[in-house]
Amino acid sequence: MSATVADPELDPTATYAVEPATVRRLASRAVTGPRPEQLTTVTPMTGAPLATLPLSTPDDVRVAVASARTAQRAWARTSMERRERVLLRLHDSVLRRQVELLDIVQLESGKARRHAFEEIMDVAIVARHYGRSASAYLRPRRHLGAFPLLTRSTEHHRPRGVVGIVSPWNYPLSLSITDALPALMAGNAVVLRPDPQASLSALLGLEMLLDAGLPEGVLQVVLGDGASVGQAVVDTADYVCFTGSTATGRRVARSAAERLVGFSLELGGKNALYVADDASLGRAVDGAVRGCFSSAGQLCISAERLIVHEDIADRFLPRFVDAVVRMRLGTALEFGYDMGSLVSRAQLDRVVEHVEDARAKGATVLAGGHARPDLGPFFYEPTVLEGVTPDMACRDGETFGPVVSVYRVTSDEEAISLANDTAYGLNASVWTRDTERGRAIASRLRTGTVNINEAYAAAWGSVASPMGGMKDSGIGRRHGAEGILRYTESQNVTVQHLVGIAPPRGVSDRAFAAALTVSLRALKSLGVR
Repeated sequence: MSATVADPELDPTATYAVEPATVRRLASRAVTGPRPEQLTTVTPMTGAPLATLPLSTPDDVRVAVASARTAQRAWARTSMERRERVLLRLHDSVLRRQVELLDIVQLESGKARRHAFEEIMDVAIVARHYGRSASAYLRPRRHLGAFPLLTRSTEHHRPRGVVGIVSPWNYPLSLSITDALPALMAGNAVVLRPDPQASLSALLGLEMLLDAGLPEGVLQVVLGDGASVGQAVVDTADYVCFTGSTATGRRVARSAAERLVGFSLELGGKNALYVADDASLGRAVDGAVRGCFSSAGQLCISAERLIVHEDIADRFLPRFVDAVVRMRLGTALEFGYDMGSLVSRAQLDRVVEHVEDARAKGATVLAGGHARPDLGPFFYEPTVLEGVTPDMACRDGETFGPVVSVYRVTSDEEAISLANDTAYGLNASVWTRDTERGRAIASRLRTGTVNINEAYAAAWGSVASPMGGMKDSGIGRRHGAEGILRYTESQNVTVQHLVGIAPPRGVSDRAFAAALTVSLRALKSLGVR
C-alpha cells in the first residue's frame, strides 16, 4: 500500500529558490577569508541548486573565536535587562517574519511546512523562556556557611567565554539558534558551525538577532564541513555544544576532554511509542502518525519502534496503517501536507538499505516501502514494517527516516523491557487513558524524556524542563535550568566574619577541636543542614 499525493496538479519539478540578493546578504554574515572557496547547496525538494555560499577554513574559525572572545568581555558586562530585550525582540521578529523563515527552512530541509512551523514555535518559546527566566536561573544564591552567622557563602554563575555550537541539518533553524540563546543570556559569545545544508537558516537567525540588538561579534557563524571547520570549533571553544550522531559525538567528547573543557551532546535515538490496551484509539493513531513521520522521520525524538499491546493491536494497527496510507505527501511552500522529503541522497540510501534488508530477511511491509521519485529526488513513502528481527539493520540501528517497526506485547512489563532494549535513551511515548499507569511506566523507561498521550511535542515544548538523552543518546541537557547553567562556571565566594576557622591565639588545638565537636553536635541536633 502506498501513501497518496496531496495535489495531483503539483509540479514536483518546479524550481524553488532563494533570491540571489538574499543569499548574498546572508552570506556576507559568515566569517571567511578574502577569497573563500564556494559551496553550492541543493534543495531536497527538486535537487536543483539552492545557494552558493562561501566556506570558512580552520584559520577563519580561530579568527572568529578570537574576535568573539573580545566581544564577549563587553557582552558579559551588559545588564540582564538588555540581554532580555534582545531575546524578547527576537521572539516577536520570528513570529512576524515566519513566512520568510518557513520558506528557507523548507528549501534547505525538504520538510513539510507544518513541521517547519515547529521550528518557528521552538525558537519563539525558547526566546521567551530565557528572556524571562534567565535572571532567576543565574541570580546569586546564598548558602549556609561553615559557621552560621559567621560565614557567608554565595554561589555565582560566571560565563564560560566562547561557546562553540556544532549543529545538524535536520532542524536547520531550531537547532542552530535555540542552543545559542541561553549561552548568550549567560554572558557568553558563541561561534556557530551549522551543517552546510542548514547554512541559510542559521545566517538568517544571526541576522534577526543582530536586528534585535545583539552586538556585532557576540554571535559568529562559520561555514564548512564537520571534519575541518566543525572540528576547529571543537578544538578552540571554551565549551562545546554538539547535536548529531553518536559516533561523531564520541569524537567530540574525546577532543573536548583532552582540553579539559565542558561539553554537552544530544545524539542518536531509537525511540519507542507504546500503545497500551486502554489507549484511546483515535488519539493514539493520530499521535503515532505524527510521532513516526514528522520531518520524514528525521527528528531525533521521533519514534522508530511502535509497541502495541496485543489486546488492542488488531483494532489499532488497521486504523494506523490506513492513516499512514492516506498521508498527504508533497513539496510545496504551503501548508496542507503531512510529510515532505528526506534531505539528501545519503539519507534516502540509508532508508532504502534498511527497508530492503528487512524485506529480504522476512519482514512484512504493511504500508509504503518505496521511493517516490515522482515527488522529488529524495522522497520515500512513510513505511510500516512488521516481523522485524534482531538480524535486521533497522531493529537496533537508527534509520532516521520515515520507517517504523511494529512489535506486539502481552503486558506493560514486556513493553518496558522492549522499549529499554536499545543502546539509546532519548525519548519515549506512552498512550493510556490511565495517567497514573502512564507515569508508572515512564518511571521505568531509561530515556531523557517521556511523553504520555503525546508523541514528542509536549516534552520538547515544555522548555522549563530539561531535555536530553541517557545512555548512547548523549550527555547533558538543553532547556530549563540545566540548559543555561551548562554554559556557566559555578563560583563559590565565601566571606568569613569576626573569627577565622582556626584556633584563636592562646587556644590549643585540642581545646579548639573539643569546642568544635560540641558545636557540630549542637548544629545536628538543631536540624541545621
